[in-house]
Amino acid sequence: MEKQWYVIHTYSGYENKVKANLEKRIESMGMEDKIFRIVVPVEDEVEFKDGKKRINKRKVFPGYVLVEMIMSDDSWYVVRNTPGVTGFVGSGSKPIPLQPAEVRSILRRMGMEEARPKVTYEVGQSVRVIHGPFLGFIGGIQEVMADRGKLRVLVSMFGRETPVELDFSQVEEL
Repeated sequence: MEKQWYVIHTYSGYENKVKANLEKRIESMGMEDKIFRIVVPVEDEVEFKDGKKRINKRKVFPGYVLVEMIMSDDSWYVVRNTPGVTGFVGSGSKPIPLQPAEVRSILRRMGMEEARPKVTYEVGQSVRVIHGPFLGFIGGIQEVMADRGKLRVLVSMFGRETPVELDFSQVEEL
């Protein structure tokens, strides 16, 4: 038998608790040779609040945890009876392992992909510039470029509406 990745379903919000409980159970029951890695899939999400950049960990699959293990009756029992686990993902009572490409994609998404901005800005919204050469100006958002973390804002200069490109961190919501 070779080790494969399986998905277990947990109570929502208990993913990290399940991971900790399962790690303790593996150690106390001597299952280190059958159950290897436990992963709560998360990715970084960048949020700009009051002009400050914050990186939050966001669960990619809330309510699910990945377990790398060799499936046997005793390893299944240890995982299945961990507090917070509601079951394995699969058809009927038979857990179905993830495909290697799926696992690579999830792990890549967790570690090697750039943090995604959480966009709270909308076209037409008014913002105040809090950093840079346009400090103190107020303008309306003309375009949101979430992939680049930038906004195009129309500010009034010399009696004319002028489009200015600004980072999320240079503005605050009004």
